Amino acid sequence: MAFNKPIPDSNQDSGGKRRDSGGLATLVQAEKMMQIALLLPSAAFVGWLMGAGLDKLFHTTWIAAAGIVFGGIAGLVYVIRLVLSSSSQIDDKSGDNKNKQ
Repeated sequence: MAFNKPIPDSNQDSGGKRRDSGGLATLVQAEKMMQIALLLPSAAFVGWLMGAGLDKLFHTTWIAAAGIVFGGIAGLVYVIRLVLSSSSQIDDKSGDNKNKQ
């Protein structure tokens, strides 16, 4: 009995890995950009909220301002880490494409 090779899946490249759909990758990148846009103001707001609570608890007036600064710095650090990880993933994908050619 003869054996016929199966038709290769069109979603696979020569390495056997599945290709990532362009639409899904674009949506993931858009979600990361939205996260960056919302993260900084949210971090500053949470810092202000915690500082205002501590102001009431300790009967002071300066902790809310320190909370805004601390929240802003914490948000900025997280945004920088997120951008660096996103750019390294993009570099890895473009490096894979260069190796295939």
